[in-house]
Amino acid sequence: MSEQEHATSTKARPAGSGAEPLLRVSHLQKHFPITTSGLLRRTIGSVKAVDGISLEVGRSETLGLVGESGCGKSTAGRTMLKLLEPTAGTIEFEGRDITRLNRAQMVPMRRRMQMIFQDPYSSLNPRHTVGSIIGAPYAIQGVNPPGGVKAAVQSLMERVGLNPEHYNRYPNEFSGGQRQRIGIARAIALHPKLIVCDEPVSALDVSIQAQVLNLLEDLQQEFEIAYLFIAHDLSVVRHISDRVAVMYLGHLAEVADADQIYLTPRHPYTLALLSAVPIPDPIKERKRKRILVQGDLPSPSNPPSGCVFRTRCWKAQDICAQQAPQLREMQPGHRVACHFPEEPKPVILSS
Repeated sequence: MSEQEHATSTKARPAGSGAEPLLRVSHLQKHFPITTSGLLRRTIGSVKAVDGISLEVGRSETLGLVGESGCGKSTAGRTMLKLLEPTAGTIEFEGRDITRLNRAQMVPMRRRMQMIFQDPYSSLNPRHTVGSIIGAPYAIQGVNPPGGVKAAVQSLMERVGLNPEHYNRYPNEFSGGQRQRIGIARAIALHPKLIVCDEPVSALDVSIQAQVLNLLEDLQQEFEIAYLFIAHDLSVVRHISDRVAVMYLGHLAEVADADQIYLTPRHPYTLALLSAVPIPDPIKERKRKRILVQGDLPSPSNPPSGCVFRTRCWKAQDICAQQAPQLREMQPGHRVACHFPEEPKPVILSS
């Protein structure tokens, strides 16, 4: 099987079972204050980037988090790792509530929860060598791996497909794909149980994307890592994820197994997103119905009342403006936040 085929093959690994989830967030909010300029600043509003989401990530599971730009998915991922302090809600990791832990208390937790950033160019310090970048987790956590830090770093470099002899090179001497491998090596150095992948392949060429996705899947199987995989490319998310959560304007619209959400979407927004995915088959492309969502994404500082999607939804009625829909289970494992969900009928997608 080629790298491209391997990266786009449907995952056979089952989703998280009924066991205690690795990560659980409940009613998570992250609001950024809007303040006036000048000497006497005062708060006049807030940007509701994440506004009350609840989800779980099982052990060794990949949960895809998708949505259009500006929906708050990257902010959600950073808040779950407490790189950003939550405004409200709770975050539980391995059964422990970490919501109110301060920075010093979070340091030992970082050994088990890491992040791979979107931009491989800005996420690496250009003044540090690759060896010091990948070895930073050992220094911060006070870990002395067997054989020494240099040997451990070179082993990691080889594991992610980099030449160990390039230990003393600087990030500017590497391509974008190689830089992302450096970021991956840094993230797995301490064998974490959870990695938040913030659009890790969106800045890479398609052929390099396949290689990086293959690497992430191999590392997941080897180290039993759970991924929160944030992306806007629905094709990538479909084939790497066990479950998928669709996010819109700081809220979750739909959560289900990957096959369910792609073949029988129930939320109008999910249906519209999937209708925009190109199909490399002219016959199937002609048969399917394209849904064009009207209007622009509302401002997160002034979201619509009730259902936040109602201003762009073709099914909206009076109740949608008056009452926010709750994320309710329509069938086992399939939750939808909509007053008038779509009937479960298959959609046309590429195989």
